[in-house]
Formats: sequence, structure tokens, C-alpha cells
Amino acid sequence: MTNDTTKQAGHTDDSHDSRMVSGAAWMTAGSMTSRIMGALYVIPWFAWMGGQEPGNAAMALYQMGYTPYGFFLALATAGVPSAISKQVSYYNALGEYEVSKGIYKQGLKIMAFTGVLSALVMYFIAPLIAQSSPSANTSEAVLVMRSLTPALLIIPSQSVTRGFIQGHNNMAPSAISQILEQLTRIIFLLSAVYMIRQVMGGEVVTAVAFSTFAAFVGAIFSLGFLAYNLKHMKTAFDYAPEESAGKVSVSPNQLIVNIIKTSIPFIIIATGIIVFQMVDQLTYSPLMRAFSDMSPDMIEETYGITQGNAHKLIMVLTSFGTALSIASVPLISDLIAKKNMNEVRRQFSKAVQLLLFAMFPAAIGMAIVAEPLYAIFYGQSDLGTSITQVSAAMSIFVALYAVLGNILQASNLTRPAIKALLTGLAVKITSQVLFVWLVGPYGMLLSAIAGFLVSCGLMMKIMHKHTHYSATRLFRRSLLIFLISLVMGAGTGLTKVGLNFVIDYNSRFQSLLALAILAVVGILIYGSLALKTRLADRLVGAKAASVRRKLRMN
Repeated sequence: MTNDTTKQAGHTDDSHDSRMVSGAAWMTAGSMTSRIMGALYVIPWFAWMGGQEPGNAAMALYQMGYTPYGFFLALATAGVPSAISKQVSYYNALGEYEVSKGIYKQGLKIMAFTGVLSALVMYFIAPLIAQSSPSANTSEAVLVMRSLTPALLIIPSQSVTRGFIQGHNNMAPSAISQILEQLTRIIFLLSAVYMIRQVMGGEVVTAVAFSTFAAFVGAIFSLGFLAYNLKHMKTAFDYAPEESAGKVSVSPNQLIVNIIKTSIPFIIIATGIIVFQMVDQLTYSPLMRAFSDMSPDMIEETYGITQGNAHKLIMVLTSFGTALSIASVPLISDLIAKKNMNEVRRQFSKAVQLLLFAMFPAAIGMAIVAEPLYAIFYGQSDLGTSITQVSAAMSIFVALYAVLGNILQASNLTRPAIKALLTGLAVKITSQVLFVWLVGPYGMLLSAIAGFLVSCGLMMKIMHKHTHYSATRLFRRSLLIFLISLVMGAGTGLTKVGLNFVIDYNSRFQSLLALAILAVVGILIYGSLALKTRLADRLVGAKAASVRRKLRMN
């Protein structure tokens, strides 16, 4: 290979790395900021609901509505952004801009239909779902579920627009729209809860119903922002018909078929996480009645802590996996279109390493700071603290599942990916009874960890079979990340032991102070180790190397 060719290949690799890191950074910023806001609003939300006990009951109702809503939303939209992104990126790489335009137009038609259908189905089967939910009052659960149906009408159009923009490897508008959606949702939600509970003295269920209806309000603002960006950014619509390669001709009906065929696997993989939660929602109450002497109110409260409170906290961590999976789809699809399997192999390994580089320290750190973290948002609770610690471990597998599932589909390995999911789900269902019988509320989380672990292991094996990535190199790099994360965890843990002598976790202010101190300690230890070992250089690139040189850590 000549020097020029070598330089060109190196430049291409750097370009792909830059796109992967930049795309992941934008989507992580949007997703994580959105999730952090989604966690922070709980503090005033809990307080205005009336304190810890009514707050836990409200969170249980809230989660009972959002779990089936998330499932129907995934059925209506989850596969579409990734499917549209994959196809648009593929055809743009071939210069077939007219096909890309047709994909977006037909996608909007499909989304209008699925949005209406999913909203109607959720509205009418809400009573059936509510009867099987761990709610002390079925009619309240029905009201909360039905208040989410308007959002199902508008979010599908939002999702297809996001997918089209992402297909042009532009992640910024999607990221910003997420933040805008969350911000407007929270403003409406908190205003409604304050008026209903604090000013008017209304019922908890009414406040929760308005809290869930806020999803519709946020979606409207997000869609408007995306439409504005679509009009002002460079897309396939900026190319005249004669500028398109014109070698591929696809009819509108065939485009619809292709979108549906591409979407279905993405939908199945995306709903996998929600199906795991649905298993918990439908089985938790019967299992706890069988294996414990808890009252219906206590079952509802512990479900709220396990599936609502702790889940909201780990969503901040899993957002990185979601962001990385979104960013990787158009890049992998582009490489597949160009038949560049060497780069597919390299980018797959890079994506897994980037995920673990973020998830290992974040999960270990959350487990250590679980006590002050939970106390800040929901008040001091031994059960809440320990549930958050187990949930932090689970977040690693949930995030890895999201990345692996989407990369396999972008690599046209949809059937093996679905088989891996179904195998993991079978493990989750079969182990649920045993784990709940042995350890009560923790059993739901442990059975989920077992299920996701099996799915992720099978997906890694599938990708290795088709790309022959270096499993040894990936293992060594992952082990290094894990070890420096453990060192960070040990240092942070020792700091927390010292703080325990002077901190009262019943005080939100003192808990916040402890959390800030522990976070700074953890970041300093992990950051210095990642730079010193040059691990950050290999994964993040030139920016990390620049920081290391400025700090004179050569």
C-alpha cells in the first residue's frame, strides 16, 4: 500500500471515529440532559404531592401508566427513527436522494396510521392492563393510562422526522429537540401538580393524570423545533431530481413495505426493555401476594420504589447506551452499503468500548452514592438505597443490550438479534418466580439482569461470527476499563465511609453536599487514570490527548 493510500485510509478511519464520537456526544448530551431533568423534577413533584408516602403512591401510578404507554409508543414508533435513519443513510451513500425523499414521505403516512391505531388500542384496553397492575385502585390506573393517549397521536410524526435528520448524520437537532421536549413537559407538569395539590387541594390521581398528559405538550414543541430545522438544514430535499444517481427505482408502495420490514426488527428490539418491565408490572402483585404478607397499599408502594423511583435514576445512565445506539446505526449502515467490513468490525469494537468506558464508572459510582442520591430525590429509604444499587448494576446490561441490538440490525443481522432477545426474555420470565420468592422486590431486578446478560452474550457471539472482531483485544480493553473503574469506586467508597460520620442523610441539603463531594472525587480519580493509561486517547481521540498534555500526564 502506498503512503498516499495509507494516509487516505487513516483519514477515513479518523472520519468514521469522529462521526461516531461526535454523534454519540450529541445524542448523549440530549438524552442525558433530558434524563437528568426528568430525575430532578421529581424533587418538587414529590414534595407537592404531599411527601414520601403519597409521593411513592403517585410514582407507582405514574409508572403503571408509563410502562404500557412506553410499550405502545415503541410499537408505533420505536423502530421508525432507526429504520428511516438506516435507509436514508444507505441511499444517500449511493447518491439516491429521490429515494431518500420518498422514504420520509411514506414514513409520515405510516406514522399517521400507527399513531391513531396505538392510541385507540391503549385507550380501550387500559382497564384490562389496570386489573393486572399492582394498583390499590383500578379506576385510578385507567385514568392515568388514558391521559397518555393524546401523546401517541403526535409522537410518531416527530419520530420519523428525527430519523430522517439522523440519516444525514446530523444528531444535533434530535438532541436539542429532546431537551426542548423534556423542558416544556416538566414546566407544564410541575405547574399542573402545584395548582392541583397545593392551591386547589385536589386528588393525587388528578395530579398524576396531568403529569402524564404533559407528554403531549412536550411533543408538540419538539415537533415544531424539528420541522424548523428540517426546513433550514441541508438534506436530500436540497438535491434536484436530476442530481440523484437514478440507478435505483422504488415505487411508493415498495418504500412502505421496505420501511415496515426494516422497522419491525427495530421495534421488537426496542420493546424488549419495555416487555421486561411489563412482565414485572403484570406479575409483581400476584407474586408478592403469594410469597409475602404485604397489604395492597404496601405492594403498590414497593412497586413504585422498585420500578418507578430507582428506574428514573438509572435512566440517566442508560441514556448513553441509547444515544450511542442511535449514533451508530447510520454509520454502520453507511459502511455496510459500501461493503467496508473491516471498518464495520472496528467501529463495532469501538462502540462497545465507548459504552463500557462510560457505563462501568457510572454504574459503580451510582451504587456507591445510592444513599445520598436516593435521599435527595425521594427521601431517606433503606429499601430505596439498596434497590438503586442493584438497578445501577442492571443499567450496564440494559445499555449494552440497546447498543448491540441496534448495531446487529444496522448490520442486517435482524433475525439472530431477535432470537437473542427472545432467549433472554425466556430467562427473565422463568427466573422471575424463583428470584421474587428468594429475595422479594429485588427478584424483579435480578431476573432482568439474568435475561439481559444472556441476550447480550448471544449478540456478542453473533457479531463475532459475522465480523470476526478481536474478542481478545476487546476483552483486554474492557478489563482495563473495569479495573480503573474499581479503583475509582474504592476511592469514592472510602470517602463515603468518612462522610458517614458527619452527614445526616435525612437532610436533603447534607445529602446533596455528600453527593457533590463524592462525584468530584470519583471524576478526578477516573479521569486521571483514564488519561494516565492513555485509555481516553484511544477511545475519545485527539481531545483527550490534548488534555493529557496540558496536564503534563505524559
